[in-house]
Amino acid sequence: MNRTIVIKGAFLGCIAVLLGAMGAHALKQVLTPDQLASFETAVRYQIYHAIVLLFLAIGSTWFNQKTLRLSVLFIFGGTLLFSGSIYLLTLKSIFNLDFLTFAGPITPIGGVCLIIGWLLILKEGFSKKG
Repeated sequence: MNRTIVIKGAFLGCIAVLLGAMGAHALKQVLTPDQLASFETAVRYQIYHAIVLLFLAIGSTWFNQKTLRLSVLFIFGGTLLFSGSIYLLTLKSIFNLDFLTFAGPITPIGGVCLIIGWLLILKEGFSKKG
């Protein structure tokens, strides 16, 4: 099992649970329904990809190590960019941080990174025999 991947997965999972609880309790009163839905989407994607990283850690010996490193890089980085930018965009009005509008274009970049990570896993699956 790859320790670094476990740490990354556990980090994303822990933060997702913390932010999910914050969204369900503290933010429910201050966000609009659309903002809360966006926040919940970010949490959901983050927890999904935390679990994916843990699965990659468990199966790390099955993967070509270069492909494994790249898929982890894209999934971890993509999650930070995708979910992180949604958190920033959702919370900017609460904290009066209007300069955070730059985060908008980051969301699709994070999404593309996630897709690349998944495609690398798919490529690895097709490259294995049996």
